Amino acid sequence: MPLGIYISVPFCKTKCSYCNFASDVFSRVVFERYVDRVCVDIANAPKVAMEMGGRIEQDVDSIYLGGGTPTVLDPVQLQRIFDAVRRHFSVRPNAEVTVECAPGTLGPEVLQGLLACGVNRVSLGVQSFVDAEAAAVGRLHKHATVLDDMARLRAAGIAKINVDLIAGLPHQTAESWRQSLDATLATGVVHVSVYMLEVDEDSRLGREMIAGGTRYHAHFVPDEDASADFYLAACEQLDAAGIAQYEISNFARAGAESRHNLKYWTRQPYLGFGVDAHSMLLSVETEEEAVRFSTADTLENYVAGSPLQKAAVSGANALEEAFFLGLRLNCGVNLREVASSFGQVSLDRLCPVIDELVLDGLMLRDGDRIRLSSRGRLLSNEVFQCFLVPVTVSSKG
Repeated sequence: MPLGIYISVPFCKTKCSYCNFASDVFSRVVFERYVDRVCVDIANAPKVAMEMGGRIEQDVDSIYLGGGTPTVLDPVQLQRIFDAVRRHFSVRPNAEVTVECAPGTLGPEVLQGLLACGVNRVSLGVQSFVDAEAAAVGRLHKHATVLDDMARLRAAGIAKINVDLIAGLPHQTAESWRQSLDATLATGVVHVSVYMLEVDEDSRLGREMIAGGTRYHAHFVPDEDASADFYLAACEQLDAAGIAQYEISNFARAGAESRHNLKYWTRQPYLGFGVDAHSMLLSVETEEEAVRFSTADTLENYVAGSPLQKAAVSGANALEEAFFLGLRLNCGVNLREVASSFGQVSLDRLCPVIDELVLDGLMLRDGDRIRLSSRGRLLSNEVFQCFLVPVTVSSKG
C-alpha cells in the first residue's frame, strides 16, 4: 500500500484571527534552520519508523505541504524539501503533489519553483470571496487576487485547484455567503473545502468570543444556527453544480477528490514531518494493529528535537477508528467489511451504539452500509465520540 507524506510549514505572513493551527509569523532567518531539520527527519524516517514499531513503505503516491503558508519559503528551500523526499522515497510518476497557498503569495519565482518541484495540485486559502469578510479576520488578499492566482496557475498547467471557505466568519450573512459560493463556482475549480468556524481557546477570535469581547470583530460572528444554515446551503449549491460532497468538509467533481486526505479517512499509511505533524503506520507488533506518532507542536520544541509522542493502536482502537474516520465519508462504513476485518463478535458489541444513532436520526442505514445523516454531519463530533476509547500515550525519541 503506497505511503502518503505530509510536510508542515508553520510560517505565515500574518496570523489570521480564527487560526488554531501551530503556525505563526516568524523571521525568515528561522526558515533555513527549519528546512534543515525537516530534511534530516525525512532522511531518518526509516530509523524512526523502526523505533516507533511501524512498517514503512518506500512507494509514495501523495505529497502534501500544508501550513501555515508553505509558499512563504524561498523556492530553493521548497526544492530542498522535495529533493529530500525523492532521494529517500520512491515517488510514483502519477503521485498527487499538493501545496497549500495563501492568495497573493504566488509570485512568478514561487510559481516556477512549484512547477520545478512537480506540484500538480494547489489548495488556496480563500476563506471568503467578500473582501470585507476576508479583511476582518486578517486575510491580506482580495477577490481579484484569487482570480489572478488561478489564471496564472492554469496558464502554468496546474488545473487541480481547491478553494477553502469558512462558514461563520465575522460579518457573514446568508447573502454574503451566497456571494462567496457563487464566486467559487464561477472560478470553475474542481474541489472545494467548507469548514465551519471553530470557537476555542486556540485562536484569538475564539478566545475573544468565549470572553464575550469585541476585539477581532467577535461580536459580528454569526450564531451557530446561522453557520449551520450556511454549511447546508453550501452542500446544496455545490452538489447542484456538480461538485459533490464526498466527506464532511470536502466537495469535488468526479475524479478530483483529494488522494492525500482520503488516506486519513480510510486508514492508509502516512508519514508527517515538521511542527505538529502526525503519522500512522501499520505496526510490526503482533499485539498492535497500527502505531500513530506526532512531533512537537511548537517551532522551538520541534527544532530542539523534542521526543515524538507515540500512541499504539490496538485491534479494538482500530475497529473504532474504522467507524469514526469512515463515517466522515459520504459513502459511510460497510458493516460486512468491518465484520470481515475485525470479526462479527467485535461488530456486535457496537450494534447497540449504531442502532441508537440511527434511531436518533444521526445516522442512516441501508442494508450493510451506514452513513451520517445531514443532521449527523452537523453533530459529527458527538457521533464520533460514541466510538472512541482511550489509547496509551508514551514518549519515545
